[in-house]
Amino acid sequence: MNTGRKTFASIVALVAAALTLPSLAQATALDQFKSFVAATKSARGDFTQRVTKNDGAAKAATTSSGTFEFARPGRFIWTYRKPYEQVLQADGERLYIYDRDLNQVTVRKLGNALGSSPAAILFGSNDLEKNFTLKEGGEHDGMEWLQVTPKAKDTSFEQVGIGMRDGLPGAMELRDSFGQVTMLTFTRFEKNPQLPPGHFKFTAPKGADVLEQ
Repeated sequence: MNTGRKTFASIVALVAAALTLPSLAQATALDQFKSFVAATKSARGDFTQRVTKNDGAAKAATTSSGTFEFARPGRFIWTYRKPYEQVLQADGERLYIYDRDLNQVTVRKLGNALGSSPAAILFGSNDLEKNFTLKEGGEHDGMEWLQVTPKAKDTSFEQVGIGMRDGLPGAMELRDSFGQVTMLTFTRFEKNPQLPPGHFKFTAPKGADVLEQ
């Protein structure tokens, strides 16, 4: 499996209370984010993912892109389209990872792992501060940033940055303990689309090998 694809897959396997904003232009990143979570039950859009890691004295980067859909809590479809096709899909109870090249599906229980993972920030319930410490991160790249640090010590990442623009997430930056940085940028972000019942139910492609973990 490609390194860029592995990164989000491992993150997923491992956002908060409502506030009223007088004006998005004057809102902090935390205010914008809490308002977004309170008002957004579902969403969809496009993403670009860039993974940078130290490789000795050099830095190596991989880029991938695709689409996402989610409905709270814990239901989402994260689809990589380039450079390789892969689907990460959760129905609220289980996570399905489909690798088209291998025609293989890996099935994992979501359990409590979603609550302390970066996936919970976008896809989870409204108890973000139960599992994370939140801190304003200032403004750069045209966005107000929120720093999110996991309270648990056994996670695979050290910090998550969330860039907010006009009340919507524009980017997420994830840093792990090995010096690897994953940058996700979001475009065509649509709030509260009508997603039909059963939309997140996964059906394995014909002939695919299914592995339970």
